Amino acid sequence: MIERVSLFTSKRDVLLFILLSLLILLVSLFIEYREFKKFTLFDSALVDATVLKQYVKSKNNRTYQVLKLKSSEGLVFYTTAKRSLQDIKNQEIELEIWSKDLDFYKYLTTFYGPSKIIKINKAKSTKQSLNEFISSSHKEKEIANIYQALYTATPLDITLQNSFSTLGVSHLLAISGFHLGVLSALLFFFLRPIYGYTQDRFFPYTNSKRDLFVIVGLLLFAYLLFLDSPPSLIRAFGMLVVGFVLYDRGVKIVSMQTLFITVLLLLCIFPRLFFSLGFWLSASGVFYIFLFLVHFKDLSKIWQFLLLPIWVYLLMLPFSLAIFENFSIYHPLSIVWTTLFTLFYPLSIFIHFIGFGDMFDPALLWLLNLGKEGVLVGLNQYLFLFYILLSLGAIFSRRTLYALLLFGSSLFIYAIYHVAQF
Repeated sequence: MIERVSLFTSKRDVLLFILLSLLILLVSLFIEYREFKKFTLFDSALVDATVLKQYVKSKNNRTYQVLKLKSSEGLVFYTTAKRSLQDIKNQEIELEIWSKDLDFYKYLTTFYGPSKIIKINKAKSTKQSLNEFISSSHKEKEIANIYQALYTATPLDITLQNSFSTLGVSHLLAISGFHLGVLSALLFFFLRPIYGYTQDRFFPYTNSKRDLFVIVGLLLFAYLLFLDSPPSLIRAFGMLVVGFVLYDRGVKIVSMQTLFITVLLLLCIFPRLFFSLGFWLSASGVFYIFLFLVHFKDLSKIWQFLLLPIWVYLLMLPFSLAIFENFSIYHPLSIVWTTLFTLFYPLSIFIHFIGFGDMFDPALLWLLNLGKEGVLVGLNQYLFLFYILLSLGAIFSRRTLYALLLFGSSLFIYAIYHVAQF
């Protein structure tokens, strides 16, 4: 069997790649800065945006609504509106936003901008129509919101976010590599016999694997655009493309090099991703999977299958507690829910198509009730920073790897003990 090679064989290769990445980054920042200057040329700017979130907030004896929006140019920002504003979540609106106090750093991140709504677009987008179709299959609004998050990347309500973070399954509701992997497998499964039949008769000289990847890649790219390019999905799609290109050229893909290449290229092409929590969480999950597969590559496939979910759970636990701070006695069962999700996700798509979308509603309601029973278990930011440094060190040292595992296991025991006190 021919052994696959590493992409970088010398320090010179690494240096050239980094220099190329820096060049791409400079070009990307220049383009972003030019758009920023256009946006802030006048005291206010007209923006077309989609309402991602809408909720009521009270402050200083004043009640108003907060809107989280994403513009057609990719800007994500917050604004406020009158308490009397109708429910316009997921609708497209035109607004005037005052941007005179906006700097370039805030422009790249998520900022607040005072605004005035000029027009609410009554015409339904394709995503809105799909969300309405999903809602029609469910009596409970919460359940419909779950499926909308799974299929159209619609943000979850805050109560649902808390419930799922308490259960440790927030990653299942954020469309990322897990979902993309299932979708790509389904597309390959259905397209392969059709393409094989056509290829045998008209162009048997082509590489079927390469052709099928291009077809599947284009379909997934169209889905990425339809969802307005969520950061976690950008990471997953970028890794899919980079992984196939390297695989097609005989380069190892299960390596830290692959992750390093993908993350660096994406950050250089899309600088806004640097400030995206979803992007970094998605990349972290892949990092710990690769860390396991690199250090324990000699284990049998059965042991890898059994141990990997537990490994990822323990090593992602510090991220969960540092960011969400929710934990319950049911949190460890996320290992089971994640495994079952591989079957649930494609099956749920199928049952919605055939008119039985509410089949799993009782089970999801039961799961949501479990998520209401939790406590706050946080992780000190300095300990979290130490954990990240320990993770990077584990790439090169097996001893550091075991120290990393000990950290995650100790934190798990502490969290369980903390829950037992209540």
